[in-house]
Amino acid sequence: MSGNASLFTKIKKKGHGSVTFGDKSIGKIMGVGKIGKDPDNSIENVYLVDGLKFNLLSISQLCDKGNLVTFDSTHCIVKNKISEKISLYGPRIDNVYAIDINNVPSQNLSCFKASHNEEKWLWHRRLGHASMHTIKKLAKRDLVRGLPSCNFEYDHLCDACAKGKQTRSSFKSKNSISTSKPLELLHMDLCGPIPIQSLGHNKYIFVIVDNYSRFTWVCFLKDKNETFKEFS
Repeated sequence: MSGNASLFTKIKKKGHGSVTFGDKSIGKIMGVGKIGKDPDNSIENVYLVDGLKFNLLSISQLCDKGNLVTFDSTHCIVKNKISEKISLYGPRIDNVYAIDINNVPSQNLSCFKASHNEEKWLWHRRLGHASMHTIKKLAKRDLVRGLPSCNFEYDHLCDACAKGKQTRSSFKSKNSISTSKPLELLHMDLCGPIPIQSLGHNKYIFVIVDNYSRFTWVCFLKDKNETFKEFS
């Protein structure tokens, strides 16, 4: 909202409605319109409020219109979420972020520019953390629309991939046996299919360990469906 009618490039008169200010005073809405000539950084549905001495922007409404608003200790930036193009920029003056709609920084500043290195890791995340070897094959065969032909090589470790492949530490060894007789608790593991078959053409290994006696049975299976028969 603004109280300066000269800022509007388009305005439509509005005969009703009001705005309550922080000091409980009320300003009448005189009209609603557009501020800014450039379509990329113009602001729609701006209220012209009688008696308002400052120009105010609603952050929530900017976000609702598909923008990403970023604040830090020196400035504020409003970017389009899809195109990532800067639409508004404002430096911090004391404790207020003052946006100049006619002063938008160049779009090719290095701090806002994505390098090929950042782009390949972006595609790595987009494709479900696929390996660089797989992404390289996709790019070579042109199987993914928009996938760039950059150098898909590992130059650092992906944190998400490293965490996803982490395993839990081993349980502490127990000094006492938790069972009181044989066959009360059995530990079983089925391994396979193993690429190299045994002399008896078996591809699976079925291991059973008795928790009390630690007696171990090792069974060799040709098919996975033989497991229950071997156990019984």
